[in-house]
Amino acid sequence: MTIGPVQLLVIGFEHPDLHGQIAAELERLKQSDTIRLIDLLFIRKDAEGNVEKIHVSDLDDDETRELGATVGALIGLGAGGLEGAEQGARIGAEKADESTILNEDVWYVDDVLPNDTAAAVALIEHRWALGLRALVRGAGGFHLADSWIHPLDLVAVGLVAAEEADAVN
Repeated sequence: MTIGPVQLLVIGFEHPDLHGQIAAELERLKQSDTIRLIDLLFIRKDAEGNVEKIHVSDLDDDETRELGATVGALIGLGAGGLEGAEQGARIGAEKADESTILNEDVWYVDDVLPNDTAAAVALIEHRWALGLRALVRGAGGFHLADSWIHPLDLVAVGLVAAEEADAVN
């Protein structure tokens, strides 16, 4: 299984008033093979504190086992070298049959979620990056670092620049 970069995304909603637009956009991105939802857990707590959970994944059972084996092998490689990778792959494939990555019994979001709010926890594979990654590797390139830059990060840069300019003047 070739897998693109995976992002863990956690989004909160105050007074959720969802009408399907987000789900429709996710479906559009999936249909265009831009992303794949490895796992999504949506938790909604109503005004009275009642919890509703919805779990979604684009992976079938074979893909779930294969991804579990890949993740297990990588963890095993780090913990115990090649022998650990082999053992980790076996365990990862077996455990993938028992639960999802975002197992709703493990993620205690509903314990900390205030009433009348919701949260979505998603593992999103960025499929758009597969071809680019192959070309970069083919040209001898390798990963050095990556990060997301959010609008508030840019505001912070501006604030620091303004402070520095004030200090000079």
